[in-house]
Order: sequence, then structure tokens, then C-alpha cells
Amino acid sequence: MAEQEPRRPARRKARGSKRVADEAAGVPSANGNGRPAGQSGAEAMKAGYAEAEVKNQAAREALQPLVEGERPTVVTVGAIFSAVVAVLLWGSTLYALFTGAEAGGREVNVFQWAFFALVISAMAWGMWKAKYWAVLGFQMLLVLLILAGVLGMVTAPTLVQIIGTLILTAGLSVLFWFMVKAMARIQMPDRPGS
Repeated sequence: MAEQEPRRPARRKARGSKRVADEAAGVPSANGNGRPAGQSGAEAMKAGYAEAEVKNQAAREALQPLVEGERPTVVTVGAIFSAVVAVLLWGSTLYALFTGAEAGGREVNVFQWAFFALVISAMAWGMWKAKYWAVLGFQMLLVLLILAGVLGMVTAPTLVQIIGTLILTAGLSVLFWFMVKAMARIQMPDRPGS
């Protein structure tokens, strides 16, 4: 308690010096809730949206359109990942079809496996060709896997499983993050050949 008392005047002094500096620069003083004096909540919200739109516009202008045949690295990684998953699904489908294998004591629905393998194969092809719809579909799949990973961490019985799921979820989240910029470049209107 004795340590906090000397800090309070320093904070007040810092706030006071900021207010003095703002007034000297012609900025209206804040009224205690973070907004400049005389500005309503709606005006502050509009000002915040305007500031965010300026940042968004700067980010859009910094993007470089893809040249013909170019594919962002993260999209290539996603295409390879999808292709590997598609091969595994096709292999599992064919194995279940020819051997009558069971999963969890129940017969495998080969049609569902084949349909999912077909969708993943189409996504891998579309991402290899840098198609927007394929990257968007892959991001949707990443979101579902990230959510499943978070739920898996909650229900994991051992520390090793929790750590493994955390690493997997973090990796998928990083992949999702880098896909956002790649999607913006793919959908740019002045892409050559579009």
C-alpha cells in the first residue's frame, strides 16, 4: 500500500503533462473516457471507423497483384497439404471398398469417404492454380480444424496430448493468418489475364 502512494502523483503528473502538451498542440483535452472533449460516442465511433479505413486503404495499396502463373508460397503449402490429405483419403476409401474394413466396429461408408476425398482433391487442384474459391474453402477447413484442436485441448487426458494439440493448433492458426494476405492478392481486380 505504501508503494502505491508515490506512484499515484506520478501518474497524475504524467496525465497532466500530456494534457498540457495536447492543449499546446491544439488537441482538445480528453474528458476522462478516452474521447476528446465535446465528442459524443457516435462521433468517436465514426472517427475510429474513418481511421481504420485509412489503414485498410493503405494496406490495400501496398498489395502487389499476382503475375500470370504466380502462386503465393502459403497457397503452395496449402495445396501440397491438401494433396497429401486427398491421397490418404483416396487410399483409405479404396482400402475400405476392397477389404470391407470396419472403423469402430461399424462398416465404413465408402461413398462419404470418396465424396470427401473428391472435395479435398478439387481444393488441392484449385489452390495449385491459385483459385480464390479453393483458398477460401481451405481457410474454412482450417477454421474447423482449429476449433477441433481447441476442443481437443480441453478434453485431452494427458499433458503430451495437450502439448501436441497446442502445437498443431498454433501451426494451423499461423497458416490461416498468412492465407489472408494471399487471398487478398488473389482476388485483386487488376490481376493480369483476368
